[in-house]
Order: sequence, then C-alpha cells, then structure tokens
Amino acid sequence: MAQSLWALFTSTLAISLVFVVIPFCRDVKVLASVMALAGLAMGCIDTVANMQLVRMYQKDSAVFLQVLHFFVGFGALLSPLIADPFLSEANCFPANSTANTTTRSHLFHASQILGLHHAKAQPGSNQTVPGLPPKGGTEVRVSYAFWIMALINLPVPMAVLFLLSKERLLTCFSQRKPLLLPADELALETRPPEKEDTSSLPPKFQPHSGHEDLFSCCQRKNCRGAPYSFFAIHVTAALVLFMTDGMTGAYSAFVYSYAVEKPLSVGHKVAGYLPSLFWGFITLGRLISIPISSRMRPVTMVFTNVIGVVVTFLVLLIFSSNVIFLFVGTASLGLFLSSTFPSMLAYTEDILQYKGCATTVLVTGAGIGEMVLQMLVGLIFQAQGSYSFLVCGVIFGCLAFTFYVLLLFFHRMHPELSSASTPDRPLGMENSDYYQR
Repeated sequence: MAQSLWALFTSTLAISLVFVVIPFCRDVKVLASVMALAGLAMGCIDTVANMQLVRMYQKDSAVFLQVLHFFVGFGALLSPLIADPFLSEANCFPANSTANTTTRSHLFHASQILGLHHAKAQPGSNQTVPGLPPKGGTEVRVSYAFWIMALINLPVPMAVLFLLSKERLLTCFSQRKPLLLPADELALETRPPEKEDTSSLPPKFQPHSGHEDLFSCCQRKNCRGAPYSFFAIHVTAALVLFMTDGMTGAYSAFVYSYAVEKPLSVGHKVAGYLPSLFWGFITLGRLISIPISSRMRPVTMVFTNVIGVVVTFLVLLIFSSNVIFLFVGTASLGLFLSSTFPSMLAYTEDILQYKGCATTVLVTGAGIGEMVLQMLVGLIFQAQGSYSFLVCGVIFGCLAFTFYVLLLFFHRMHPELSSASTPDRPLGMENSDYYQR
C-alpha cells in the first residue's frame, strides 16, 4: 500500500507540473519530452488505481472499476469544455490561399483545435506565416487553459498526501507516533498462525497471496508451476483490450477527418461535434454500467460490448454515405466501448483468483493498443482514403471477438481452485451460483 500511495502522489503531482510547464515549451523536442513524462505518470496512475481496487474489493471490484472509469471518461469530456473559451477562433489558413486545399482536408481535428499551422505563406503575401505562433494575447490566453487544468488537478495529490499522513507513511508522522511499537511487531511475527482468526474480517482485510505490493506480480513465485492456460489468459485478455482500447483512441482521433471527407463531406463545425458525442456516450455508458455490473457477470458484459462494436461498425460500413447513421453509430460505439476495459479486468482477475499480474498486463496491452492502432489507422487513412477507416474498424472488431472466444476457451481449460481456497470468497456468498463454473 505504501508503494502504491507514493506512486500515486508522485504521478498526480507530476501531471500538475507538466500542465504548468507546457506553455513555456518553445521547442518541439522539449515539448515531446514533457508529454512523454505526462504519459508515464498517467500510465502509472492507471495501473496503480486499477490494481488497488482489484486488490481491495476482489469479487466486488467490478462495480468500483466501473465507477473509476466513469470518472476517467467524465474528465475526458470535461477537459475540452474547460479549454474551449481560451482557444482562438481565427481561421488557421489564409483566406486567399488555394494551394493548400488538399493539405487542409487531411488535417485532423486535434491539429485545428491546437492551431498547428502546417501551411506556408504565399509569396508576396503580407500575412503572417501560419507556422509562427500568433502575436498578442492569444498565446497567453491558451496558456491559461493549461494552468487552470493544473490547478484543478492539484487537489488530487493533496488528497493522496493526506492518505499518506493518515497511514503514518510520512517521515514526520512515523517518527512521532508509530502505529506499532517494536515489541508489538515482534509479537505479531512470533504469534503462531493457528491462533489467528481472520474468518470474520471483510474480504479486503483477509490475507491473500496476490498483489502483496506494487511489483509482486513480477515475482517468479506467482508463476512457478502455473499451467499454460495461465499465461494464455493473460495474453488473450490483453489482446482484447489492445483492440478495443485501440479502437477507442483511433475512432475519437479520426472520426472528424472521416466525416469531412467524401462521400459525407460534413461541415467542419458539425463534424467537430462527433468526438464530443463519442466521449459523451462513453461517459454515459460507464455511468449506466455501474448498476448493471452489480447484476450482470463481467463475462456477459464483455460479450455484449464486443458484439455491439462489430455490429455497429458493419452498419456504419453499409450506410457509409449517410450522415445520420454516422452520428447514431458514433453514439452506439461510445456505449459499447465504454465498459469493456473494467469488465474485462474484473473477468480476468476473477478467472485467475487475484493471484497474478493480470491488472498490469491488461493496462499495458490497452495502452499499447491506443498507441499502435492510432498510428496504423492514420497511415492507412492517408494512403487508402476515408473508406478504409470503417474497414479497419470492422477488422479490429472481428479480431477483438476472436481473441475473446480464445479467452473463453482458455478459461475452460484453466484448472479451478480446490474447495480449500473458498474462504477467500466474500462473506455471505459461499453458496452463490456466481461461483459455480
């Protein structure tokens, strides 16, 4: 717990510092280094938060994971709204420029929002070169957006610091009033195991071998003597999230570019609502999934999500020239992709009885998918045109369903725990049908 809290404190504080520093970056290499630090901190937060929820609540973790990811989506939806008043409304291109029509049509929505001007001024034009930062107060106004986000994030590391003080993990507190005296610690270490009665404790306080600390999943003892299905479950579950989270990132990044291209040719302002609509329904889907996850098994939720994604992409592909179907399909994709990650995490940890490093592997697989599939879709979109965007979605959705079927197969092959391990189940659920495989 100590390592996890310190990792959360360091990472959340780093996020605020990064947002403060970003407006002062005048070189792309420096900006890339700062953004890499932000990505490292966000990845650490994602891994530690999911791991600790699974560790604490185990069989009941599905609901809490849905709550966690609801706030992730809510933050992704709220952040652009906070930054919007500080962004420039000026056109990114000269009004009399006709040589840059092709370049203009292929720019992504994020580039237009941030004002990244890749066009060059026409010879003899007295306009400012678009590649240079605007003069006056526009640059300062954009800086305010970053500083406001840093200020909004600041209470998070302060809250983690408060938890550290309550747990007596800060140096000043641990020296002044330790929780256990040395004699007490010695007594606990030498107490015979048969005298310890933990059957009446809640599940999160019962002793367990999994997730002793942040890096316990990397210890060889957790994998020693494990069957092949143990490793296959980790790989296939990570591949499912590789595809689904990769589709989430790729769709939100390129749906604007797809909408403004032929045959749809949606206006730039109307197309700009599509990413917001997508993230809005992701947030709504995660909110709806909180009560649903308390009644529906995670394996059923993942199946519903994957099938829904494949069907939605097929419908979008069939009606690729219909703008109404594009908006309805965007909302549908947001709903089906919203709860895939927390449901898959809860399902995989349930299979492995919370003794492996499934959380770390799944978070890593999802993060790699967001990076790789966005780059892959961008390259294909640039080379083959807008129609390839939906074709990629269908292919990735079918691959996600294939890996999900393989996960079910390896789950059936994986040996079940003996009855001697049943005390780790939550109290009052020893005879529940949920545990009858």
